[in-house]
Amino acid sequence: MPTPLPDLIRPQNLIDFFGQEKLIGKNSYLFRAIENDNVPSMILWGPPGSGKTTLAHIIASATKSEFLKISAVSSGKKILLEIIAKAQENKLRSIKTILFIDEIHRWNKAQQDALLPYVENGTITLIGATTENPSFEVNSALVSRTRVFVLQKLTPTDLEKIIERALEKIKTAHRGGSTSIMEVEPPRISSDTIKLLANLSNGDARMALNTLEACVNQTDNITPELIKEVLQKSHLLYDKSGEEHYNIISALHKSMRGGNTDASVYWLARMIEGGEDPLYIARRLVRFASEDIGLANNTALLLANAVFDACHKLGYPECNVHLAQCVIYLAKSKKDITAYAAYGKAKKDVEKFGNLPVPLHLRNAPTKLMKELGYGNGYKYTPLEDSTEQNYLPEELGDSKYL
Repeated sequence: MPTPLPDLIRPQNLIDFFGQEKLIGKNSYLFRAIENDNVPSMILWGPPGSGKTTLAHIIASATKSEFLKISAVSSGKKILLEIIAKAQENKLRSIKTILFIDEIHRWNKAQQDALLPYVENGTITLIGATTENPSFEVNSALVSRTRVFVLQKLTPTDLEKIIERALEKIKTAHRGGSTSIMEVEPPRISSDTIKLLANLSNGDARMALNTLEACVNQTDNITPELIKEVLQKSHLLYDKSGEEHYNIISALHKSMRGGNTDASVYWLARMIEGGEDPLYIARRLVRFASEDIGLANNTALLLANAVFDACHKLGYPECNVHLAQCVIYLAKSKKDITAYAAYGKAKKDVEKFGNLPVPLHLRNAPTKLMKELGYGNGYKYTPLEDSTEQNYLPEELGDSKYL
């Protein structure tokens, strides 16, 4: 099977690693640590395609340790315990173990906590990769036991070098008759088209290389039009802090409101597979349970809260079925916006009239002075008195209705 282009050209040493000069320059701490095979536990934090996984592979090539790699998306605590057992065996034989965890932010607190004692006592040297701020997405105890290295978004110049290196690799392999890569003719591509691809890849080397590979598999003449077409068709856009993030959560919310379970599950899957924080989705479902379902089905809020708790305890990938269960239930449930609408009306009066005083008869009177001022005078105690005529709103609001 042909080797994917990103894997084919993945650098095996720091000399061939483009970008991140400040982080891995010859005078940097990390460069010296890799060269001396004295790598500390670390978190590599940076945007997609900035070189986190590649840097981990370089460390794997340079170190004399046993290098193990897992993904937080597909690996759970069971696999981690097996790796820990292996690392303990290695330690007895004076062999160091480096564990690379891709997307470490996708692990929940319990899974991350399981690493702590083994990182602390040196059984495992941890290299975690994340696109999210470790201060928020990685346990503080784990962060305190690691060095956090920040990778910057690659520049168009960096990406041009990576693309040119990939093209040369394709040509070299073709001349040598290699069957380990795409069985294609070396492509024709102008320098301007390379610049276009570099600029459109948004600092993401993986996106640039995957786009190049898709183009090469179609033709040996790569044009700007083809680059744009492939980019549009082959990359799922989901920016957790950008417009598409809000577009998709809006689509999920409106699909559940409209009772369309199929669309609701689809938009949920788009968010999950796009890397959205499960707790963010769960919070939105808790909100929906009151905003759109409310008094029509009070059980919806109980389920949404239970699912939020499950997401917190389990994390991905286990909690995806809990989210799907909740989304389907909320979509199928009857809708009632009484509470949502009532609060909106009351809020308008608060904004319009400001801090209206509480009627004296509704105020408590814990002191003699407050009693003398009339606090609590005339209050009717509903369990013992008829209070149907009692006014509970400020005088200025009269008998305003919100329901």
